[in-house]
Amino acid sequence: MRPQPLAACLALAVLLPFGAAAQPAPATATPAPAPAAAAAPAPAAPTGNFDNGRVLAYTCQGCHGITGYKNAYPSYRVPKIGGQTQQYLAQALTEYRQGKRRHPTMQAQSMSFSEQEIADLSVYLSTVK
Repeated sequence: MRPQPLAACLALAVLLPFGAAAQPAPATATPAPAPAAAAAPAPAAPTGNFDNGRVLAYTCQGCHGITGYKNAYPSYRVPKIGGQTQQYLAQALTEYRQGKRRHPTMQAQSMSFSEQEIADLSVYLSTVK
């Protein structure tokens, strides 16, 4: 049996206790939202801070290995994130956070970031070549 990388084990340890809480609540009759609530403008996306993104991206290097795109586990396929667009990076992290994308380590990482930190990471990573 092949041992799992430490990051994956930690991600599972973080995610498993919340598994029961993630179950959907039973359906109940609730009134439909008022039309005014549906017409409310969406909040503006936070503007990213390059310097804070550079600090936060330190945790990404263990797997994504931004410098030279080498990672700690050479047999493990890790996507290139440096140089991607800000929109793509923010969307990907948000989708991991929402559970729309499945990867235990990335879900755990994304849950640790606020929306502002995701914007910061996106700004920085989009400039890395």
